[in-house]
Amino acid sequence: MEAIPRYNVLGTGISALNLATARTAVLAAVAERRKGYVCTADARVVNLAAGDPVFRARLNASLATTPDGMPLVWLGRWHGFRRVDRVYGPDLLLEICAATAGTDCTHFLYGGAPGVAVELRRRLTARFPGLRIVGVHAPPFRALAPGEEAELVRQVADAKPDLFWVGLGVPAREQFMAEFLPRLDTTLMLGVGAAFDLLTGRVRQAPRWMQRGGIEWLFRLCVEPRRLGSRYVRHLPVFVLRVAAQLAGLKRYP
Repeated sequence: MEAIPRYNVLGTGISALNLATARTAVLAAVAERRKGYVCTADARVVNLAAGDPVFRARLNASLATTPDGMPLVWLGRWHGFRRVDRVYGPDLLLEICAATAGTDCTHFLYGGAPGVAVELRRRLTARFPGLRIVGVHAPPFRALAPGEEAELVRQVADAKPDLFWVGLGVPAREQFMAEFLPRLDTTLMLGVGAAFDLLTGRVRQAPRWMQRGGIEWLFRLCVEPRRLGSRYVRHLPVFVLRVAAQLAGLKRYP
């Protein structure tokens, strides 16, 4: 598997990928048994990483950190990567499931509220006949206790999945992948955030035209104003100002 080029957005190296090249990279890593983890990053993720060197280091240590947001796509094209396009967590999950259905490649679903991963398995196996999902696990909304960690390690050791999908929020998913990749008997971990809820219909997805126009945040804000209002008010203006400063050469990030 060739190294994936990256471009610098506030100190985070964003992988110059689109959905097709991301699929190729994931399948190549599995075929080569190359252990690693894949992150999906939008403007909020990059903005958080700009102020948190530990979080930023986890993103930069990934096998790939995909542009899961149109502002990062536009910045990639500005950096000269003309074929960069959005690699949205739910789309990546569906793309890889379609590519591996009917093959020996196996999947494990980790995350979501109780019952969500089970429902997602049902939907995915119905949509992609021959897809092999060998395990699901709904963790508590807190750090795992030692006994729970041991049970997860045992469950994954029994299943030996090629792909381990992590449906946790930021920055818990990156911390989990960085800490558990060496401990779990799997090849590739992929952090896809809210994909479990979106693909099971628990959370509504924005129309494609809003996603492509970079205003998905407005749709989500209208759907979940109480939960997401402070997030967008806090992060979007700061992200824009930081990027403008970086592009103008007024601020350099690691």
